[in-house]
Amino acid sequence: MNIVVLVKQTFDTEAKIALNAEGKIDPNGINLVINPLDEYAIEEALRLKEKLGGDVTVVTLGGDRAQEAIRTALAMGADKAILVNDPALGEVDEGAAAEILAAAVKTLPCDLLLAGVMDTDKGSAQVAVRLAEQLGLPSISSITKLDVAEGKAVGVRVIDGGNETLEVSLPTVVTVVQGINEPRYPSVAGIMKAKKKPLSTVKVADLGLNASDLAAQMKVMKFTLPVPRQGGKKLPGEAAEAAHELARLLREEAKIL
Repeated sequence: MNIVVLVKQTFDTEAKIALNAEGKIDPNGINLVINPLDEYAIEEALRLKEKLGGDVTVVTLGGDRAQEAIRTALAMGADKAILVNDPALGEVDEGAAAEILAAAVKTLPCDLLLAGVMDTDKGSAQVAVRLAEQLGLPSISSITKLDVAEGKAVGVRVIDGGNETLEVSLPTVVTVVQGINEPRYPSVAGIMKAKKKPLSTVKVADLGLNASDLAAQMKVMKFTLPVPRQGGKKLPGEAAEAAHELARLLREEAKIL
């Protein structure tokens, strides 16, 4: 089975985010990691490979530093990778990213395409399903359990009040959520092997696309940090007096009563 995994490099979720003068996230001093939800997709691909045989190819869109994320995926056990790295692109939105990644996937044999349900930096949950549309493939999303056999994929996802089971023919696109598995840590041997595994870097022209036709139709103008949580307030006095004061504060200051 030929499995393709979409991977994105994002900010470490433990990092303290700071904004620059333009209202954009300042990347200086922030660790970049594999999008945590994509790690579950990599792990699921590796488990299917161990069960069914085949290859796992990682595909990502990014700059030079994206090689760090790719090498981590290769160290986990993926067989090869493609990085679409083209300075001519500039900023791309989810639509352009889906078109570019779809063009890269078309160059590969693919029975199953896996991805995390969304990226943790933007939370768009768009790229994988838009890519499925680009490729004319069916897709199922937010999967917590996946079985693949006899040319079909059966996925289970949580819905209000229970679970929903979906069956779809291969090839297909599947997005997974936290809890589907427990991603493995790269071993020392895996890290050493990753240095020798194939990593192809391509530009959009190599995929038959024109960078000028891939301008973002949507741009994030700026980010704002949440208002810092203020300290609590201790109300003095007896219980009845404190309760009366609490009701007044909720009504007049918090304005929630």
